[in-house]
Amino acid sequence: MIPVHQLSDPAVRAFVTAVNAGDRQAFRAALTPGATMSDDGSDRDVDDWADREIFSSDGHMDVESESDGGRSLVADYRNDTWGAMRTAWRFSVEDGRVSRFETGQA
Repeated sequence: MIPVHQLSDPAVRAFVTAVNAGDRQAFRAALTPGATMSDDGSDRDVDDWADREIFSSDGHMDVESESDGGRSLVADYRNDTWGAMRTAWRFSVEDGRVSRFETGQA
């Protein structure tokens, strides 16, 4: 596992830190206004998804590996709804914040 503070990309590091802290305000701050996302190839509303998959279900990411300068992760993701699963994450970053993230089973 890679400790969160050692993740290469500062925007991705802020995103993962916010997820693991269950901090909605920090999560929003890690994203650009109008940020988009997809889950298993389907675009989702970021706020609805984050509430369901992260904040109301105690979501947590344990990062296994990173590539693409820290903008692609493989992580063990777990929450109270789905349990644990191996997931892939890909991030687009603009002006130091995440503008889009895509996740799905790895």
